[in-house]
Amino acid sequence: MKTFRLALLLLLASSRSSHALDSEQQRGKTLLQALCSRCHAVGVTGASPRRYAPPFRTFSDQKLYDEDFAQRLQTGLSTIHPDMPTFQFDRDDAEAVVNYLEAIRVRKRPK
Repeated sequence: MKTFRLALLLLLASSRSSHALDSEQQRGKTLLQALCSRCHAVGVTGASPRRYAPPFRTFSDQKLYDEDFAQRLQTGLSTIHPDMPTFQFDRDDAEAVVNYLEAIRVRKRPK
């Protein structure tokens, strides 16, 4: 019986997604799906609908996830890409977006 319980616990632990989201991260995902998913892949898998729009999970620390990113989301994030609109988030939504993006980011393995 003890072995069965251990096996059941291991099965349950391994069946949980490594990308289980808390409520704030889920809100960030919902915002990005509504605003960005027509061009970018906003999830942990899949290709972006637009070929030149990188999946959000592939952005590196240097490209996007710096200390000022949440502030830039609040003041109005814009890019040089003509098809991309400017987005402006309130503080709570900006933090939710940053936390979601951090949760799905693909990290490179050290060499």
